[in-house]
Amino acid sequence: MSKRQSVVNGTDAEAQVTDDPREQIEIGVLLPNGRLAALHFASSAEAEAWAEPENGEQVVEYNILSECSFNSC
Repeated sequence: MSKRQSVVNGTDAEAQVTDDPREQIEIGVLLPNGRLAALHFASSAEAEAWAEPENGEQVVEYNILSECSFNSC
């Protein structure tokens, strides 16, 4: 994890910034065919409202590394 200087309310503050793709979590909907829906959701609740579990769709959390396994990169 790297540290980056930032200015907050006119003062210097250290903010933790990660460049590690394993820690960058996304929320999506896994379709029954094993592919991710081509949408990005801001929250699990938003994804759950869009998904149709009765049709086999699942809300998933993933990072860029696992996204490739869903989409066969």
